[in-house]
Amino acid sequence: MTKENPERPTATRTQSRGEAMSGLDRIRKAARGDKTQRLNNLMHHVTVDLLRESYHALKHDAAAGVDEMTWHQYGEGLEERLADLHERMQSGRYRPKPSKRIYIPKADGRQRPIGIASLEDKVLQQAVGQVLGAIWEEDFANFSYGFRPGRSQHNALDALWVGITRRKVNWVLDADIRSFFDTLDHSWLMKFVEHRVADSRMQNLIRRWLRAGVSEEGKWSRTSVGTPQGAVISPLLANLYLHYVLDLWVKRWRKREARGEVIIVRYADDFVMGFQHKDDAERCLAELRERFARFGLEVHQEKTRLIEFGRFAIENLERRDAGRPATFNFLGFTHICARRRSDGKFTVWRRTIAKRMRAKLREIKEGLMRQRHTPVPEQGRWLRTVVRGYFNYHAVPDNIRAMNVFRGLVSRFWLRALRRRSQKGKNLSWERMASLIKTWIPPAKLHHPYPDQRLRAIYPR
Repeated sequence: MTKENPERPTATRTQSRGEAMSGLDRIRKAARGDKTQRLNNLMHHVTVDLLRESYHALKHDAAAGVDEMTWHQYGEGLEERLADLHERMQSGRYRPKPSKRIYIPKADGRQRPIGIASLEDKVLQQAVGQVLGAIWEEDFANFSYGFRPGRSQHNALDALWVGITRRKVNWVLDADIRSFFDTLDHSWLMKFVEHRVADSRMQNLIRRWLRAGVSEEGKWSRTSVGTPQGAVISPLLANLYLHYVLDLWVKRWRKREARGEVIIVRYADDFVMGFQHKDDAERCLAELRERFARFGLEVHQEKTRLIEFGRFAIENLERRDAGRPATFNFLGFTHICARRRSDGKFTVWRRTIAKRMRAKLREIKEGLMRQRHTPVPEQGRWLRTVVRGYFNYHAVPDNIRAMNVFRGLVSRFWLRALRRRSQKGKNLSWERMASLIKTWIPPAKLHHPYPDQRLRAIYPR
Protein backbone atom coordinates (compact mmCIF):
# COMPACT_ATOMS: atom_id res chain seq x y z
CA MET A 1 0.00 0.00 0.00
CA THR A 2 2.88 2.41 0.64
CA LYS A 3 5.36 1.44 -2.04
CA GLU A 4 4.43 4.42 -4.30
CA ASN A 5 4.71 7.07 -1.57
CA PRO A 6 8.47 7.75 -1.83
CA GLU A 7 8.04 8.82 -5.47
CA ARG A 8 5.64 11.64 -4.53
CA PRO A 9 7.02 15.13 -3.86
CA THR A 10 7.15 16.34 -0.30
CA ALA A 11 3.95 18.23 0.54
CA THR A 12 4.00 21.88 1.52
CA ARG A 13 2.15 23.27 4.53
CA THR A 14 -0.85 24.23 2.43
CA GLN A 15 -1.78 23.11 -1.04
CA SER A 16 -2.57 26.62 -2.31
CA ARG A 17 0.72 28.14 -1.18
CA GLY A 18 2.69 25.26 -2.67
CA GLU A 19 1.01 25.63 -6.03
CA ALA A 20 1.46 29.40 -6.10
CA MET A 21 5.13 29.25 -5.15
CA SER A 22 5.93 26.43 -7.57
CA GLY A 23 4.49 28.54 -10.41
CA LEU A 24 6.56 31.58 -9.43
CA ASP A 25 9.64 29.41 -9.02
CA ARG A 26 9.23 28.15 -12.58
CA ILE A 27 9.01 31.72 -13.87
CA ARG A 28 12.07 32.69 -11.83
CA LYS A 29 14.06 29.73 -13.12
CA ALA A 30 13.18 30.48 -16.73
CA ALA A 31 14.08 34.17 -16.33
CA ARG A 32 17.39 33.30 -14.67
CA GLY A 33 18.33 30.75 -17.30
CA ASP A 34 18.12 33.12 -20.28
CA LYS A 35 18.29 36.89 -19.72
CA THR A 36 17.03 37.57 -23.25
CA GLN A 37 14.06 35.20 -23.21
CA ARG A 38 10.57 36.69 -23.62
CA LEU A 39 8.17 34.75 -21.42
CA ASN A 40 4.66 33.82 -22.53
CA ASN A 41 1.61 32.25 -20.87
CA LEU A 42 2.03 34.29 -17.69
CA MET A 43 -1.63 34.96 -17.00
CA HIS A 44 -2.39 31.38 -16.04
CA HIS A 45 0.01 31.80 -13.10
CA VAL A 46 -2.41 34.38 -11.64
CA THR A 47 -4.59 31.80 -9.91
CA VAL A 48 -7.35 32.11 -7.33
CA ASP A 49 -4.85 30.89 -4.74
CA LEU A 50 -2.40 33.66 -5.65
CA LEU A 51 -5.23 36.20 -5.53
CA ARG A 52 -6.13 34.99 -2.05
CA GLU A 53 -2.54 35.35 -0.87
CA SER A 54 -2.40 38.81 -2.43
CA TYR A 55 -5.56 39.87 -0.60
CA HIS A 56 -4.11 38.83 2.76
CA ALA A 57 -0.82 40.61 1.95
CA LEU A 58 -2.55 44.00 1.62
CA LYS A 59 -2.72 46.50 4.47
CA HIS A 60 -5.86 45.83 6.48
CA ASP A 61 -6.44 49.47 7.47
CA ALA A 62 -5.62 51.15 4.14
CA ALA A 63 -7.92 53.85 2.77
CA ALA A 64 -10.69 52.84 0.38
CA GLY A 65 -10.58 53.74 -3.31
CA VAL A 66 -13.35 55.04 -5.55
CA ASP A 67 -15.45 51.94 -4.82
CA GLU A 68 -15.41 52.79 -1.06
CA MET A 69 -14.64 49.12 -0.38
CA THR A 70 -12.42 48.40 2.63
CA TRP A 71 -10.28 45.32 3.19
CA HIS A 72 -12.70 43.89 5.76
CA GLN A 73 -15.75 44.49 3.56
CA TYR A 74 -14.10 42.74 0.62
CA GLY A 75 -13.35 39.78 2.88
CA GLU A 76 -17.07 39.13 3.33
CA GLY A 77 -17.76 36.51 0.68
CA LEU A 78 -14.07 36.50 -0.26
CA GLU A 79 -14.06 33.22 -2.21
CA GLU A 80 -16.96 34.28 -4.43
CA ARG A 81 -15.35 37.67 -5.10
CA LEU A 82 -11.98 36.13 -5.97
CA ALA A 83 -13.54 33.52 -8.25
CA ASP A 84 -15.46 36.25 -10.08
CA LEU A 85 -12.35 38.45 -10.38
CA HIS A 86 -10.32 35.52 -11.71
CA GLU A 87 -12.96 34.63 -14.28
CA ARG A 88 -13.24 38.23 -15.54
CA MET A 89 -9.47 38.56 -15.71
CA GLN A 90 -8.98 35.34 -17.69
CA SER A 91 -11.86 36.07 -20.07
CA GLY A 92 -10.74 39.64 -20.72
CA ARG A 93 -13.86 41.23 -19.20
CA TYR A 94 -11.97 42.81 -16.29
CA ARG A 95 -11.83 46.61 -16.38
CA PRO A 96 -9.91 48.56 -13.71
CA LYS A 97 -11.52 51.50 -11.93
CA PRO A 98 -9.86 54.94 -11.84
CA SER A 99 -7.66 55.72 -8.87
CA LYS A 100 -8.97 58.04 -6.18
CA ARG A 101 -6.65 61.03 -5.92
CA ILE A 102 -5.85 62.49 -2.52
CA TYR A 103 -3.08 64.79 -1.34
CA ILE A 104 -0.74 64.30 1.62
CA PRO A 105 1.52 67.06 3.00
CA LYS A 106 5.26 66.87 2.30
CA ALA A 107 7.98 67.95 4.71
CA ASP A 108 8.57 71.14 2.70
CA GLY A 109 4.93 72.18 2.96
CA ARG A 110 3.87 71.13 -0.54
CA GLN A 111 1.24 68.51 -1.35
CA ARG A 112 2.06 65.08 -2.79
CA PRO A 113 -0.66 63.52 -5.01
CA ILE A 114 -1.47 59.91 -4.13
CA GLY A 115 -3.63 57.55 -6.19
CA ILE A 116 -5.64 54.95 -4.27
CA ALA A 117 -6.85 52.02 -6.36
CA SER A 118 -10.02 50.09 -5.63
CA LEU A 119 -9.64 47.05 -3.40
CA GLU A 120 -10.24 44.67 -6.29
CA ASP A 121 -7.57 46.39 -8.39
CA LYS A 122 -5.14 46.23 -5.45
CA VAL A 123 -5.62 42.48 -5.13
CA LEU A 124 -4.98 41.87 -8.82
CA GLN A 125 -2.05 44.29 -8.96
CA GLN A 126 -0.45 42.56 -5.98
CA ALA A 127 -0.78 39.17 -7.70
CA VAL A 128 0.50 40.39 -11.06
CA GLY A 129 3.35 42.18 -9.28
CA GLN A 130 4.50 38.87 -7.82
CA VAL A 131 4.49 37.23 -11.24
CA LEU A 132 6.35 40.08 -12.95
CA GLY A 133 8.67 40.48 -9.97
CA ALA A 134 9.76 36.87 -10.36
CA ILE A 135 11.06 37.83 -13.81
CA TRP A 136 12.72 41.18 -13.20
CA GLU A 137 14.23 40.36 -9.82
CA GLU A 138 16.63 38.26 -11.88
CA ASP A 139 17.52 41.31 -13.99
CA PHE A 140 17.56 44.26 -11.60
CA ALA A 141 20.94 45.72 -10.61
CA ASN A 142 22.47 45.08 -7.20
CA PHE A 143 22.64 48.83 -6.47
CA SER A 144 18.84 49.14 -6.81
CA TYR A 145 17.13 48.85 -3.40
CA GLY A 146 13.69 50.43 -3.61
CA PHE A 147 10.61 48.27 -3.04
CA ARG A 148 12.35 44.96 -3.64
CA PRO A 149 11.96 41.81 -1.52
CA GLY A 150 14.70 41.41 1.07
CA ARG A 151 15.97 44.98 0.56
CA SER A 152 15.23 48.04 2.65
CA GLN A 153 16.12 51.71 2.97
CA HIS A 154 18.78 50.83 5.53
CA ASN A 155 20.39 48.40 3.10
CA ALA A 156 20.68 51.28 0.64
CA LEU A 157 22.09 53.57 3.36
CA ASP A 158 24.61 50.90 4.34
CA ALA A 159 25.75 50.44 0.74
CA LEU A 160 26.18 54.19 0.27
CA TRP A 161 28.16 54.57 3.51
CA VAL A 162 30.47 51.67 2.65
CA GLY A 163 30.88 52.90 -0.94
CA ILE A 164 31.94 56.40 0.14
CA THR A 165 34.25 55.26 2.96
CA ARG A 166 35.83 52.23 1.26
CA ARG A 167 36.05 53.27 -2.40
CA LYS A 168 37.87 56.16 -4.09
CA VAL A 169 35.08 58.71 -3.86
CA ASN A 170 35.96 62.42 -3.92
CA TRP A 171 32.84 63.89 -5.53
CA VAL A 172 29.17 63.10 -4.90
CA LEU A 173 26.32 63.74 -7.31
CA ASP A 174 23.13 64.23 -5.31
CA ALA A 175 20.55 63.84 -8.09
CA ASP A 176 16.81 64.32 -8.22
CA ILE A 177 14.33 63.43 -10.99
CA ARG A 178 11.63 66.04 -11.45
CA SER A 179 8.12 64.58 -10.80
CA PHE A 180 9.19 61.10 -11.87
CA PHE A 181 5.95 59.26 -11.12
CA ASP A 182 3.94 61.97 -12.91
CA THR A 183 6.06 62.07 -16.09
CA LEU A 184 6.81 58.38 -16.70
CA ASP A 185 6.18 57.76 -20.43
CA HIS A 186 3.65 54.98 -21.10
CA SER A 187 4.90 54.07 -24.57
CA TRP A 188 8.48 53.61 -23.37
CA LEU A 189 7.29 51.68 -20.33
CA MET A 190 5.37 49.21 -22.49
CA LYS A 191 8.44 48.74 -24.71
CA PHE A 192 10.44 47.89 -21.59
CA VAL A 193 7.74 45.46 -20.46
CA GLU A 194 7.83 43.75 -23.85
CA HIS A 195 11.56 43.09 -23.48
CA ARG A 196 10.68 40.20 -21.17
CA VAL A 197 6.90 39.70 -21.43
CA ALA A 198 5.51 38.21 -24.64
CA ASP A 199 2.07 37.48 -23.14
CA SER A 200 -0.28 39.93 -24.92
CA ARG A 201 -2.96 39.54 -22.24
CA MET A 202 -0.49 40.61 -19.55
CA GLN A 203 0.59 43.56 -21.68
CA ASN A 204 -3.03 44.66 -22.19
CA LEU A 205 -3.71 44.38 -18.46
CA ILE A 206 -0.83 46.75 -17.66
CA ARG A 207 -2.02 49.19 -20.35
CA ARG A 208 -5.49 49.26 -18.79
CA TRP A 209 -4.05 50.14 -15.38
CA LEU A 210 -1.97 52.94 -16.89
CA ARG A 211 -4.95 54.38 -18.78
CA ALA A 212 -7.58 53.94 -16.06
CA GLY A 213 -7.30 57.61 -15.12
CA VAL A 214 -7.87 59.29 -11.77
CA SER A 215 -10.98 60.50 -9.97
CA GLU A 216 -10.74 63.73 -7.97
CA GLU A 217 -13.82 65.13 -6.23
CA GLY A 218 -16.03 62.98 -8.46
CA LYS A 219 -14.43 64.12 -11.74
CA TRP A 220 -12.56 61.64 -13.94
CA SER A 221 -9.47 62.68 -15.87
CA ARG A 222 -7.39 60.74 -18.38
CA THR A 223 -3.78 59.77 -17.68
CA SER A 224 -1.49 59.76 -20.71
CA VAL A 225 1.77 59.79 -18.72
CA GLY A 226 2.79 58.75 -15.24
CA THR A 227 1.72 56.04 -12.83
CA PRO A 228 -0.16 56.84 -9.60
CA GLN A 229 1.96 57.01 -6.46
CA GLY A 230 0.25 54.70 -4.00
CA ALA A 231 -0.84 52.09 -6.54
CA VAL A 232 0.38 48.59 -5.66
CA ILE A 233 1.91 48.00 -9.09
CA SER A 234 3.60 51.43 -9.35
CA PRO A 235 6.86 50.61 -7.46
CA LEU A 236 7.57 47.66 -9.75
CA LEU A 237 6.83 49.70 -12.89
CA ALA A 238 9.03 52.53 -11.60
CA ASN A 239 11.91 50.14 -10.93
CA LEU A 240 11.42 48.61 -14.36
CA TYR A 241 11.51 52.00 -16.08
CA LEU A 242 14.65 53.19 -14.28
CA HIS A 243 16.32 49.81 -14.76
CA TYR A 244 16.40 50.38 -18.50
CA VAL A 245 16.76 54.18 -18.48
CA LEU A 246 19.33 54.60 -15.67
CA ASP A 247 20.76 51.39 -14.21
CA LEU A 248 21.89 49.65 -17.41
CA TRP A 249 23.20 52.95 -18.77
CA VAL A 250 25.27 53.64 -15.62
CA LYS A 251 26.74 50.14 -15.73
CA ARG A 252 27.85 50.66 -19.31
CA TRP A 253 29.04 54.25 -18.74
CA ARG A 254 31.30 53.53 -15.78
CA LYS A 255 32.82 50.57 -17.62
CA ARG A 256 33.49 52.35 -20.93
CA GLU A 257 33.61 56.10 -20.21
CA ALA A 258 34.79 56.70 -16.65
CA ARG A 259 38.49 57.26 -15.92
CA GLY A 260 38.20 56.47 -12.21
CA GLU A 261 35.90 54.65 -9.84
CA VAL A 262 32.15 55.29 -9.87
CA ILE A 263 29.55 54.11 -7.35
CA ILE A 264 25.77 54.45 -7.39
CA VAL A 265 22.99 53.63 -4.94
CA ARG A 266 19.36 53.96 -6.03
CA TYR A 267 16.19 53.70 -3.97
CA ALA A 268 13.14 54.03 -6.25
CA ASP A 269 13.57 57.44 -7.96
CA ASP A 270 16.18 58.71 -5.45
CA PHE A 271 19.81 58.01 -6.30
CA VAL A 272 23.29 59.17 -5.30
CA MET A 273 26.48 58.68 -7.33
CA GLY A 274 30.08 58.92 -6.17
CA PHE A 275 33.08 59.69 -8.43
CA GLN A 276 36.83 59.60 -8.07
CA HIS A 277 37.38 62.43 -10.56
CA LYS A 278 35.44 65.66 -10.97
CA ASP A 279 35.54 65.60 -14.77
CA ASP A 280 33.92 62.14 -14.72
CA ALA A 281 31.13 63.53 -12.56
CA GLU A 282 30.55 66.54 -14.81
CA ARG A 283 30.52 64.47 -18.00
CA CYS A 284 28.20 61.91 -16.44
CA LEU A 285 25.73 64.59 -15.33
CA ALA A 286 25.69 66.23 -18.77
CA GLU A 287 25.13 62.91 -20.54
CA LEU A 288 22.56 61.87 -17.92
CA ARG A 289 20.48 64.95 -18.74
CA GLU A 290 20.49 63.97 -22.42
CA ARG A 291 19.66 60.37 -21.55
CA PHE A 292 16.70 61.37 -19.39
CA ALA A 293 15.36 63.82 -21.98
CA ARG A 294 15.18 61.00 -24.52
CA PHE A 295 12.83 59.05 -22.23
CA GLY A 296 10.64 61.95 -21.09
CA LEU A 297 12.42 62.57 -17.78
CA GLU A 298 14.24 65.61 -16.44
CA VAL A 299 16.99 66.14 -13.89
CA HIS A 300 15.71 68.64 -11.33
CA GLN A 301 17.99 71.65 -11.81
CA GLU A 302 17.54 73.14 -8.32
CA LYS A 303 17.73 69.89 -6.36
CA THR A 304 20.66 68.27 -8.20
CA ARG A 305 24.12 69.16 -6.87
CA LEU A 306 27.70 68.08 -7.47
CA ILE A 307 29.67 68.49 -4.24
CA GLU A 308 33.19 67.71 -3.09
CA PHE A 309 32.66 64.89 -0.61
CA GLY A 310 34.87 61.98 0.42
CA ARG A 311 37.96 60.92 2.30
CA PHE A 312 40.13 63.82 1.03
CA ALA A 313 37.44 66.52 0.93
CA ILE A 314 38.18 67.89 4.41
CA GLU A 315 41.93 68.23 3.75
CA ASN A 316 41.47 69.66 0.25
CA LEU A 317 39.02 72.32 1.40
CA GLU A 318 41.15 73.23 4.42
CA ARG A 319 44.17 73.64 2.12
CA ARG A 320 42.18 76.04 -0.07
CA ASP A 321 40.67 77.73 3.00
CA ALA A 322 37.22 76.94 1.56
CA GLY A 323 35.46 75.87 4.76
CA ARG A 324 33.81 72.57 5.50
CA PRO A 325 32.59 70.06 2.87
CA ALA A 326 28.95 70.41 1.86
CA THR A 327 26.42 67.85 3.04
CA PHE A 328 23.70 65.96 1.16
CA ASN A 329 20.43 64.28 2.12
CA PHE A 330 19.39 60.75 1.27
CA LEU A 331 16.53 58.62 2.66
CA GLY A 332 15.87 60.82 5.69
CA PHE A 333 19.49 61.42 6.75
CA THR A 334 21.96 64.25 6.23
CA HIS A 335 25.37 62.79 5.30
CA ILE A 336 28.38 64.66 6.72
CA CYS A 337 32.13 64.34 6.10
CA ALA A 338 33.83 63.74 9.48
CA ARG A 339 36.79 62.21 11.26
CA ARG A 340 36.51 59.41 13.78
CA ARG A 341 37.18 60.47 17.33
CA SER A 342 39.21 57.34 18.08
CA ASP A 343 41.89 57.56 15.36
CA GLY A 344 41.05 60.63 13.24
CA LYS A 345 40.34 58.61 10.10
CA PHE A 346 37.66 59.62 7.62
CA THR A 347 34.07 58.55 8.20
CA VAL A 348 30.56 59.64 7.24
CA TRP A 349 28.19 60.82 9.94
CA ARG A 350 24.47 60.49 9.39
CA ARG A 351 22.08 62.85 11.14
CA THR A 352 18.31 62.98 10.91
CA ILE A 353 17.33 65.70 8.45
CA ALA A 354 16.47 68.68 10.67
CA LYS A 355 13.42 69.62 8.60
CA ARG A 356 12.05 66.07 8.90
CA MET A 357 12.57 66.06 12.66
CA ARG A 358 10.81 69.39 13.07
CA ALA A 359 7.87 68.13 11.02
CA LYS A 360 7.59 64.97 13.15
CA LEU A 361 7.79 66.96 16.39
CA ARG A 362 5.09 69.30 15.13
CA GLU A 363 2.89 66.32 14.35
CA ILE A 364 3.42 64.84 17.84
CA LYS A 365 2.76 68.19 19.51
CA GLU A 366 -0.54 68.59 17.66
CA GLY A 367 -1.53 65.01 18.47
CA LEU A 368 -0.84 65.53 22.18
CA MET A 369 -2.91 68.71 22.29
CA ARG A 370 -5.83 66.95 20.59
CA GLN A 371 -5.89 64.12 23.12
CA ARG A 372 -4.69 65.92 26.22
CA HIS A 373 -7.96 65.11 28.03
CA THR A 374 -7.71 61.35 27.43
CA PRO A 375 -6.36 59.15 30.26
CA VAL A 376 -2.62 59.46 30.82
CA PRO A 377 -1.94 55.73 30.20
CA GLU A 378 -3.67 56.01 26.82
CA GLN A 379 -1.51 58.99 25.91
CA GLY A 380 1.56 57.11 27.11
CA ARG A 381 0.80 54.07 24.97
CA TRP A 382 0.33 56.28 21.92
CA LEU A 383 3.59 58.13 22.56
CA ARG A 384 5.48 54.88 23.11
CA THR A 385 4.32 53.58 19.73
CA VAL A 386 5.21 56.81 17.92
CA VAL A 387 8.63 57.26 19.54
CA ARG A 388 9.56 53.60 19.16
CA GLY A 389 8.66 53.69 15.47
CA TYR A 390 10.77 56.83 15.01
CA PHE A 391 13.74 55.27 16.80
CA ASN A 392 13.43 52.04 14.80
CA TYR A 393 14.31 53.97 11.66
CA HIS A 394 16.50 56.88 12.83
CA ALA A 395 18.54 55.36 15.70
CA VAL A 396 21.70 54.67 13.68
CA PRO A 397 25.32 55.07 14.82
CA ASP A 398 26.43 58.72 15.17
CA ASN A 399 22.80 59.87 15.47
CA ILE A 400 22.10 59.13 19.15
CA ARG A 401 22.54 62.77 20.17
CA ALA A 402 19.74 63.79 17.81
CA MET A 403 17.57 60.97 19.19
CA ASN A 404 18.10 62.25 22.76
CA VAL A 405 17.11 65.73 21.63
CA PHE A 406 14.00 64.29 20.00
CA ARG A 407 13.05 62.37 23.15
CA GLY A 408 13.61 65.42 25.33
CA LEU A 409 11.40 67.64 23.16
CA VAL A 410 8.65 65.01 23.07
CA SER A 411 8.77 64.88 26.88
CA ARG A 412 8.45 68.68 27.12
CA PHE A 413 5.50 68.69 24.73
CA TRP A 414 3.80 66.01 26.84
CA LEU A 415 4.37 67.99 30.04
CA ARG A 416 2.94 71.10 28.43
CA ALA A 417 -0.14 69.19 27.22
CA LEU A 418 -0.74 67.64 30.66
CA ARG A 419 -0.40 71.01 32.41
CA ARG A 420 -3.12 72.41 30.15
CA ARG A 421 -5.65 69.72 31.07
CA SER A 422 -7.01 71.67 34.03
CA GLN A 423 -6.08 74.11 36.78
CA LYS A 424 -4.71 71.22 38.86
CA GLY A 425 -2.52 70.14 35.96
CA LYS A 426 -0.47 73.32 36.27
CA ASN A 427 1.05 71.92 39.46
CA LEU A 428 2.44 68.80 37.74
CA SER A 429 6.06 68.57 38.91
CA TRP A 430 9.09 67.43 36.95
CA GLU A 431 9.57 64.58 39.45
CA ARG A 432 6.13 63.18 38.61
CA MET A 433 6.76 63.85 34.92
CA ALA A 434 10.12 62.05 35.06
CA SER A 435 8.30 58.95 36.32
CA LEU A 436 5.83 59.12 33.43
CA ILE A 437 8.63 59.59 30.91
CA LYS A 438 10.55 56.62 32.28
CA THR A 439 7.41 54.46 32.16
CA TRP A 440 6.12 55.34 28.69
CA ILE A 441 8.78 56.92 26.47
CA PRO A 442 11.52 54.51 25.31
CA PRO A 443 15.13 55.62 25.85
CA ALA A 444 17.28 56.51 22.87
CA LYS A 445 19.58 53.63 21.97
CA LEU A 446 21.08 52.15 18.82
CA HIS A 447 18.72 50.05 16.73
CA HIS A 448 21.14 49.48 13.83
CA PRO A 449 24.74 48.22 13.65
CA TYR A 450 27.51 50.01 11.83
CA PRO A 451 26.89 49.83 8.06
CA ASP A 452 30.00 47.83 7.19
CA GLN A 453 29.13 45.20 9.82
CA ARG A 454 25.61 44.65 8.49
CA LEU A 455 26.69 44.74 4.84
CA ARG A 456 29.41 42.19 5.57
CA ALA A 457 26.90 39.94 7.30
CA ILE A 458 24.45 40.11 4.37
CA TYR A 459 27.08 39.90 1.61
CA PRO A 460 30.08 37.95 3.03
CA ARG A 461 32.08 38.43 -0.17
